[in-house]
Amino acid sequence: MVAIERASRILMYSHDTFGLGHLRRTRAIAHSLVRQNPNLSVLILTGSPIIGSFDFSSRVDFVRIPGVIKLRNGDYTSLKLHMDIEETLAMRASIIKHTAEAFDPDLFIVDKEPLGLRGEVENTLHMLKEMGVPLVLGLRDVMDDPDLLEPEWERKGAMPALENLYDEIWVYGLPQICKPLDGMHVPESVLRKMVYTGYLEREVPSEAIKPYIISKFEPPYLLVTPGGGGDGDLMVDWVLRAYENHKNLPYPALIVFGPFMQSEQQNAFVERINKLDNVEALSFDAHMESLMDNAAAIVAMGGYNTFCEILSFDKPAMIIPRTRPRMEQFIRASSAQSLGLVSMLEDDNERRPDTMATALRQLPQQKRPSDVVVPGLMDGLDSVNRLTQKHLDTRAKNRETAATLSQISG
Repeated sequence: MVAIERASRILMYSHDTFGLGHLRRTRAIAHSLVRQNPNLSVLILTGSPIIGSFDFSSRVDFVRIPGVIKLRNGDYTSLKLHMDIEETLAMRASIIKHTAEAFDPDLFIVDKEPLGLRGEVENTLHMLKEMGVPLVLGLRDVMDDPDLLEPEWERKGAMPALENLYDEIWVYGLPQICKPLDGMHVPESVLRKMVYTGYLEREVPSEAIKPYIISKFEPPYLLVTPGGGGDGDLMVDWVLRAYENHKNLPYPALIVFGPFMQSEQQNAFVERINKLDNVEALSFDAHMESLMDNAAAIVAMGGYNTFCEILSFDKPAMIIPRTRPRMEQFIRASSAQSLGLVSMLEDDNERRPDTMATALRQLPQQKRPSDVVVPGLMDGLDSVNRLTQKHLDTRAKNRETAATLSQISG
C-alpha cells in the first residue's frame, strides 16, 4: 500500500465573547492560507455565537466552544448554558486541549489573547510546545492605551507567555501607523519576536453571493457600519438625525446595524428610517465586502476589520471611534487621520445634526486611501502566508527526521 503524504494542519484560536472582530480576522487569514496551499487544512476554535452565519472555504472548518459574554462590570457569564462561569470555562479549556491533541497541528495561531480567555489556552500551549509545534500570537495593530493594557497583561500573566511560549508575534499592521505594545515595558526577547505583516486585504467573494436588494434607492450609497453593533447605537442615531434634519445630503445611506445591536434599539431605528426616503437599513450581512464595494463612502466606528475593508476597497471614510471600554479605535483613527488615510469625527456628547451633516457633505471630496503612499500597507495576507510556509516547512522536516530516527532505532 502506498503511504499518503500527511497534509499540513493549522489550528487557530479566537475567543470571541462578543463582537465580530476576532472571528472575521481569523476567517480571512484561514481562507488566504488554504487558497495559497492546496495541501493544508485549517481548524478554528471559537466561542462566537454567530460563526454559523458565515461561509467557509473547503478545508476550513470550526469547533464552536460554549459561548461566554462579558458583563458591564467586567465579569463573564455563560451565554446559553445554565452553568457557573467557572464550569463553562473549564469545559472550554478541556475542549480546546482535546481538540488540539486530536487534530495534531503543525502550527497554532492564537488571536489577541496570549493565554486565551481567562487562561483557557495555557495548558494547550504547554502541551503543543512540548510536542514541538510552533506557536504564534497574532495581534491587531492597536490593543489599547498602554496605561490600561500593561496592568491588564500583568494581571493575566501575558508577558511571560510571550517570552517563554510563543515563537513569533505577528502584528497585522505597520509600525508607522501603530505599535500595539508601544509605551509598555517589553523585554528585548519579545521585541525580537515581533513581525509587522501589513494590513489584511479583503476582497469581494468570488463565489456567487445573492446581493442585498435595496428597495429605496440605487448604489452608490453611504455605508454606515458600527461593526458588531453592540455599542453602535449612538453613532447610528447621530447619522439618522442628520438625515432627518437635512434633505440635501450627497448620498442616501445604507445602515447595517450589526448582529449584536439590541433588537429593541434596531426596531426604534427602523421606525425612524421608514419615514425617510433616502435611508435604508438591514440588521446584518455576512458579506460586508460586497456592501463595502458598492459604497461611495463609509461612516464607521473604526474597528480593525472595517479599517482593513476601507483600505482594501479604497473608500473615503469618516471614523467615529468609541473610547470605552478600550481606546483602540480612537488610537487607530487618530493615527490614520494624521497620515491622510481617513478622517475622524470625535463624539462630543452633544451630537448635533448640523455637525454630522457638514461632515457628510465633506466626505465625497475627501481623498481616497490610495492617494497616500504607504509601502507594504496591504501586504498582510502575503506576509502571513510566507511566515506560515516557513513554519510548515520546518515542521515537515522535523517530522521526517523523527520518523527516520524512529525507523533506525526500531
